[in-house]
Amino acid sequence: MSDQDKPEIHEEPAAIPFSEFLESVPPGTLTNITDLTKTRHYQGGGVAGYVLFTPEIQLHCPSDSCNGIRFFRRTNSSVPDIPDDTFHFLYLSYVCSNCRKTEKTFSLAAQRDVKAISGKCYKFGELPEYGPPTAARLIKLIGPDRELFLKGRRCENQGLGIGAFVYYRRVVEEQKNRILDEVIKVSQKVGAPAEAIKTLEAAKVETQFSKALANVKDAIPQALLINGHNPLTLLHSALSDGLHLRSDEHCLEIASSIRVILAELSERLAQALKDEAELNKALSRLMAKK
Repeated sequence: MSDQDKPEIHEEPAAIPFSEFLESVPPGTLTNITDLTKTRHYQGGGVAGYVLFTPEIQLHCPSDSCNGIRFFRRTNSSVPDIPDDTFHFLYLSYVCSNCRKTEKTFSLAAQRDVKAISGKCYKFGELPEYGPPTAARLIKLIGPDRELFLKGRRCENQGLGIGAFVYYRRVVEEQKNRILDEVIKVSQKVGAPAEAIKTLEAAKVETQFSKALANVKDAIPQALLINGHNPLTLLHSALSDGLHLRSDEHCLEIASSIRVILAELSERLAQALKDEAELNKALSRLMAKK
């Protein structure tokens, strides 16, 4: 039998804990779960059924009092029995144990293995939508196009590369001047050469997006360089990679790179302005003592 005639063998993915499934598995995936249910017993000790197991989970809580990873606990007043002959459809809701404000709801289909607590679970979706949190500094940088960016983020989370690329490109193009304004602020704070600031100002009035970014390749302050590279040049390179004849997988990689560069740029912009503000404050305190 030739290699082409041999049947293709697919290994079934290893089962994972239900907590891990809720925390980190994206929607649209049927997953084997090690602890999908727990046994419900009669008073005499016999097994009366198998109810859905609802473990504590750890998720990012964006509330002002939390703003980090926190434990979430189930809010459903009751949990259903999970059958072994068909899927049971349900909503499962959680709330942050710390602030008691942030909620998370999952839409699921669950089926138990025969005479076992393990089973399979399918995630239709979750609200707020699946995906790691987007840094507040990045949201602030892109400003009015927050919703467009988040649509791109959702596309990226779902593996829709072309969609993510299109959304991210539109955000960067629409917010070009807003990004350049922040770069100019840092340039002025760190005492960049007047010619560099003039180049950045000229890029704001340049109507051709790719030309505007290309023109500022040597005008970015050292504090904003990412591993020695101009972040705007990196964005220009990524955004110049058109969609024509590109696979969805390739577009997904480029879209992810655009998001990472934007996030890092937003952090460096904020840090540079913060460092300058702290320096000025320190100087003011010292001068006041003279």
